[in-house]
Amino acid sequence: METARTNQTIELLQAMIRNRCVNEGTEASGQEIRNAELLASYLEGVGLDTEMYHAAPGRSTLAVKIAGTDPNAPSLCLNGHTDVVPVNADGWERDPFGGELVDGEVWGRGAVDMLNLTSSMAVAMRHFAETGFRPKGDLIFLAVADEESGSAYGARWMAEHHPELMATTYVLTENGGLHSGAPDNRNVTMRVGEKGVAWRRLTLRGTPGHGSMPFQSNNALVKAAGVVQRLADYRPAAKIHELWGNEVERMQLDEDHKSVLLDPTAIDEFLDNLPLGRGGPYLHACTHTTFSTNVVSSQTKTNVIPDTVTIDVDIRSMPGEGPDEIQAHLDEALGDLAAEVEVEALMNDRASISQTGTPLWDSLQRAINRPFPGLTMTPGLSVGFTDARVHRDLGSIAYGAGLMSPTLTAAEFGSRFHGHNERIDTESLALTTQLWIDTITDLMG
Repeated sequence: METARTNQTIELLQAMIRNRCVNEGTEASGQEIRNAELLASYLEGVGLDTEMYHAAPGRSTLAVKIAGTDPNAPSLCLNGHTDVVPVNADGWERDPFGGELVDGEVWGRGAVDMLNLTSSMAVAMRHFAETGFRPKGDLIFLAVADEESGSAYGARWMAEHHPELMATTYVLTENGGLHSGAPDNRNVTMRVGEKGVAWRRLTLRGTPGHGSMPFQSNNALVKAAGVVQRLADYRPAAKIHELWGNEVERMQLDEDHKSVLLDPTAIDEFLDNLPLGRGGPYLHACTHTTFSTNVVSSQTKTNVIPDTVTIDVDIRSMPGEGPDEIQAHLDEALGDLAAEVEVEALMNDRASISQTGTPLWDSLQRAINRPFPGLTMTPGLSVGFTDARVHRDLGSIAYGAGLMSPTLTAAEFGSRFHGHNERIDTESLALTTQLWIDTITDLMG
């Protein structure tokens, strides 16, 4: 049976990849209805209660529910998003939307973020329906749109219009389950929190003119270049949060190096001297507010000096930081240029963390120990955002979960997110599908 379920997860993942639900941040993109309809078709005919919700044309979320036997029992939601980020096919060894199975790995955009988990959740729900499982509390599967661009047409819309499906006691979503630690002290990380996301649009203004006469011009793009450089050079102080100690402790480092990673006055020099490929970007993101200038726009042509330029900055904040702290960061980074910059908030979600001393945490631990006896589970903070933050706003306890193959390293796994040659091994698909089944059976059976 487990082999049959794994094959279903593989085939469903391949089909979802081939549906090309690419989210470019516009209302018309994504078209997650293709994956929503695919999942609905897969789940039909086994007695499941399914419903489709449309935040905008083509921006669809599928909800599947198995009603609990006890209205007072804790409820649980499996949240998997169905959209993927854009791709540059030139950098890939294989067709990014081919969904090919090669040497035990499924290739394609979304294979790790997070169509692998979404497909495994659907397979778990079908298993429960086919076996007649009746959970104590309500069990809900949400295949949501628009996670990759902030959730406005997905989890945010669902929270506003259908909070009864979102405000479950517990939530399992992306992403956890990577193995680490010394051979005699192996552990697996579940993401119990995530950094905040504070996207900002910075606008610079100048005076239009002819491109043939740039001398003494008031060029908004030149100002923007200065802003981009100052943000790139900005070095905010390190901040050691409550979960960082757990992450450092399980690293295979000597005590001196661990001490440096926990010292906000010493970590920056250590990271500056760390060779490329040794995890510096991740270690930095875990301990600092980050600023990435990713989009610059100007509505001009080559021979026109631009009078308006916008810069979209992806800011990820540390626990405890809100809009005032973000503005203080920008003011410090930009210095005398700050007065020339108009700041518009595109997203303002604070960092969020869920407690671990829960029955769900205990059920996950027992489920992991079925294939990996003695493996301990540790909490971690995600440097990216997920829909977990939306559920936490409604009072849910949310974990980023999953169970990967012990052969998959954190460095390799992390490089595939939004990168070239995204792929996932079939062992990880099998382990994760079984994790949902074992955890839910233990918690709600």
